Order: sequence, then C-alpha cells, then structure tokens
Amino acid sequence: MTADDRRFPARPIVGVGAIVVDGDGVLLVKRGRPPLHGEWSVPGGAVEVGETLSAAVQREVLEETGLVVSVGPVVEVLDRIHTDGEGRVEYHYVLIDYLCSVVGGDLGAGSDALDAVWVAPGRLGEYAVQPVTVAVIHRAVHLAHNVAS
Repeated sequence: MTADDRRFPARPIVGVGAIVVDGDGVLLVKRGRPPLHGEWSVPGGAVEVGETLSAAVQREVLEETGLVVSVGPVVEVLDRIHTDGEGRVEYHYVLIDYLCSVVGGDLGAGSDALDAVWVAPGRLGEYAVQPVTVAVIHRAVHLAHNVAS
C-alpha cells in the first residue's frame, strides 16, 4: 500500500504506534509523510498484509528511528480521522498504541521521519505534539513506571 492509496480510503486502515519509554525520555519522530507531515508524533504506521501487530510496531520503529524495540502492552486504541477542506474523509486510521522499550540500534531519522529525538514528557508542549498523543504518552509513561516497580 502506497501513501496515495491511504488517501480517501474505502475503509479504515489499521495502524500501530510505539510509545517508546527509556528512563525519563519518550521517543518522538518528526513525520516525513502525510498525514501530519512535519509534525512531531510517536513512531508508527500502517500494518502490512500478513504482518502481526507487534512485528508492525518493530518494523515501523526500526524504519523511522534505527532502534530495535521490545513490544509491551497495548496503551490505547483510537481513531484518527482527518477530513479535507470539503469535509470528505481524507485519512482514517484505527491506531493501536503499544508501550515499547529499546533493546538495540542507534537513534537516527529513518525513511519516513525527518528527525527523531528523546524528549522528557514534561517538554512535549515544546514539540507541538497533538493533545490526544500527549494523553497517550502520559498514560504509557505511567504504565511503564508501574511495570518497572
């Protein structure tokens, strides 16, 4: 599926997101493709046919950041629906966000990302992360600290 196939879809597309928590940092990527091109978010993307959800998470993180992750529990399931200027559904994703931890690799912006950085959760506002994503990140950080305890 190409990026163009995702515009004005006939049905929702299943996507995954990785809330990668490492110490006091959360991984953000600057999106290199629509939707949200040029905006900061968590790594993620569409699940490919025949791919498991956890494999999709691992592939997307590796492609976008160069990091290898271990996939943990689901943090949130949500709709992301973007409409065009005429009110037509331009993008519709059903996203499953997972708590992840780094197990290898070197951080760097990959194929679908313009940049990749570690950010303290209290500094998310400096990156103009969308409010729904901030809420999911805070939920994941809370979960990560409770799992580690």
